[in-house]
Amino acid sequence: MHIVFVGVGAIGLPMAARLVGAGFTVTGVDPAPTAVERAAGTGLTVVPDLAAAGPADVVVVMVATPEQLDDLVGAATVDGLTGRCWIVMSTVGPDAVRAQARRLTGAGATVLDVPVTGGVARARTGELTLFAAGPAADVDAAAPVLGAMGTVRRVGTDPGDGQAVKIVNQHLCSVHLAAAAEALALAGRLGLDRAEVLSLVEGGAGGSWMLTDRGPRMLAATDVEVTSTVGIFVKDSGLVADAAATAGADTPLLAAAHDRFLRASRAGLLHRDDSRVIETY
Repeated sequence: MHIVFVGVGAIGLPMAARLVGAGFTVTGVDPAPTAVERAAGTGLTVVPDLAAAGPADVVVVMVATPEQLDDLVGAATVDGLTGRCWIVMSTVGPDAVRAQARRLTGAGATVLDVPVTGGVARARTGELTLFAAGPAADVDAAAPVLGAMGTVRRVGTDPGDGQAVKIVNQHLCSVHLAAAAEALALAGRLGLDRAEVLSLVEGGAGGSWMLTDRGPRMLAATDVEVTSTVGIFVKDSGLVADAAATAGADTPLLAAAHDRFLRASRAGLLHRDDSRVIETY
């Protein structure tokens, strides 16, 4: 089986490396000039575009935005590079996945909607949670590929069902990330040692995965290692806001978090680690 993995960035690269480690032949696709260098030592071959990757049995997609997914599917369908099965693992929203699934199935491919959660750390260990949506037989057929990257949770039978669950997940991630930054900023304003406060509260009722994972980086400098950018949360919290508006849902906490990520972006932190949202306080 030849897997083409599109988008070998901070989280995509360790996911693709897990597939290599599981014995699959994997070609990464990423136009970033640094992509080949970053993939060195993983056993992954990286090419700049889908056409250079060659025929694929499975195309795994980890692009960043709905627009990038649209461009990718457009190129694939025009050039006859659709392959047999596409697994969309990006967070792009239900509408985007449904629209691109129609194009891909029209070109003869099967499509699974499988967004992930767990961050870079769990991508490296193969412990991501995968919200899988698609016909049961297609999910079963893809199980060896999916299982190399994490635990499959079946959430529906249609493209868009996985994205809908991920919208709820990203609501929580956005709010928890902003809340962690606000709380640690508050600790500093109260004259407390923020690192000590973090160690005291993260295991209690007020703790969260975001506080434990991002908290130490929040206490570091602006140039801390980037595992997920502010820009990702500008995009993801925006997707949540759009989905909530479409559904008529009231999400004031999400709106406050989204505003914080926008402030961080305006402060020049768009490409910095998302923990730098603390600098807006």
